[in-house]
Amino acid sequence: MSVSDKPVLDVRDLRVSYSQGEKRSTVVHGVSFSVQPGEVVALVGESGSGKTSTAQAVIGLLAENGRVEGGTISLNGEDISRWSARRLRNIRGSVISLVPQDPGNSLNPVLTIGEQVREILEIHGKVNRLVADRRVVELLGHVGLSEPELRATQYPHELSGGMKQRVLIAIAIALRPALIIADEPTSALDVTVQRRILDLIDDLRREYGTSVLLVTHDLGVAADRSDKIIVMQGGRIQEAGRTADILLAPQSAYTKKLLSDAPSLAVAKPRPPVEADRPTAVSVTSLTQEFTLPSGRQFKAVDGVSFTVARGTTHAIVGESGSGKTTTIRALAGFQRQTSGQIRIGDFDLGTLQAAGLRQFRKKVQLVYQNPWASLDPRQTVKAIVEEPLLNFEPIDRSERDRRVRSIVERVGLPEALLSRLPHALSGGQRQRVAIARALVLEPEVVILDEAVSALDVTVQAQILDLLGKLQEELGLTYIFVSHDLAVVRQIADTVSVLHNGRQVDYGTVEQVFSPSASTYTRELIDAIPGRSFPAGGILADALQHVHPSGFPA
Repeated sequence: MSVSDKPVLDVRDLRVSYSQGEKRSTVVHGVSFSVQPGEVVALVGESGSGKTSTAQAVIGLLAENGRVEGGTISLNGEDISRWSARRLRNIRGSVISLVPQDPGNSLNPVLTIGEQVREILEIHGKVNRLVADRRVVELLGHVGLSEPELRATQYPHELSGGMKQRVLIAIAIALRPALIIADEPTSALDVTVQRRILDLIDDLRREYGTSVLLVTHDLGVAADRSDKIIVMQGGRIQEAGRTADILLAPQSAYTKKLLSDAPSLAVAKPRPPVEADRPTAVSVTSLTQEFTLPSGRQFKAVDGVSFTVARGTTHAIVGESGSGKTTTIRALAGFQRQTSGQIRIGDFDLGTLQAAGLRQFRKKVQLVYQNPWASLDPRQTVKAIVEEPLLNFEPIDRSERDRRVRSIVERVGLPEALLSRLPHALSGGQRQRVAIARALVLEPEVVILDEAVSALDVTVQAQILDLLGKLQEELGLTYIFVSHDLAVVRQIADTVSVLHNGRQVDYGTVEQVFSPSASTYTRELIDAIPGRSFPAGGILADALQHVHPSGFPA
């Protein structure tokens, strides 16, 4: 890493506020840090920590109701904090670039990939069309896209999420800027795609000497990829320093809490073996699911998957996008009838169920979705949301319904005062607790959790996982836990199925699946878990526990 005395970016006493009606609220309070040439600095924190507002202020892309209240932002020694929007546009792309979070919403759907990459060259580069087109193909090839000439002619909807993110990186590096701001650049991607994208950013940084300001909630990613870490909470810096120093000897209680809750940096607790005589709750035998494509060709989305789940245990189904895990759980939940094979859950054989039997089955099997923002009706109160399954399935009187709603809401750790609130008045963690309460109010035997913690911040995620463990122990619940995050799976599952292209490539206990004897594909998934390549290796969490033997403060 090349480091000079003069930082590429120097932020001093930055303060940012937003207006809501006539009221202004400060969300970044006196933040100061610098980024040296060729250096990667990670801004780490949860939602509301101020990290994204800080990054947006640096590149001049705050929302319309946001403004810089004070402080300086020096880029290559020049204070740009009071520059006009027009003047800032002149340096975006050429001196400072952004790799945004969501590749699906960051590209123009009506322009080809080539047109969008060429635009940055034409705005800043003053090159003719022929030279620009040649440079577009070079850039797309440089970021690892296959058949770059073809990709230049395609539209965003024709590319995968990882390919779209590579296009955004091509746009960001087109003019070799001094600083790239990568705002959660891989949070929406599968773990192996995430690793490839981060490797690409690393390679380009080394090649061009570009500095990177990496905005992330994932301490594992920061551990792997940064030279320095800045931990933010409530718009203030809680701790800053060299990555190794922060991770091995954190000083602030908040940093210690983040580290203790990060699945990829935690030591997995050994799970007791499942008793051999425990009854089976779920049995899946040779499950196959085919669909007819518009062309008329048959597509086998799930191909011969088999597993059993003992009552009161957690079985994880893992795999990347397109692996078949969503199709599998749709069949398990009774949303579609399998093409062949058998699914038995409790006393129900799903292949033989008619409408009346399917209705009874749905009382015993409930689903908790990934996104707590999208899965709750925004017009219903918490009470109405949790009560709705009882109205649909169980003809009981109002007083009994009220009792059961209040009982399950209390059990999932929500105060009774929230019953009258709408979802928008709740935090993400509270919304997911409501979704869990809704699933449990019918007293099911099996709960399917579809990426149920992937949209949550790390400490909230840890709280929900703790809650699920407590509920399983108290109620004897059986979980089917669908996830692409093997770090979480390692913590909470008893058994695991690994799916790849519709086939089950590994199946067994967590210890078996995480062992060296696992398939090549599973090993790739495990090796891609962020945080594993940190210099301290697997001893990181042990070292932290040794430094703080009393544990991490809540």
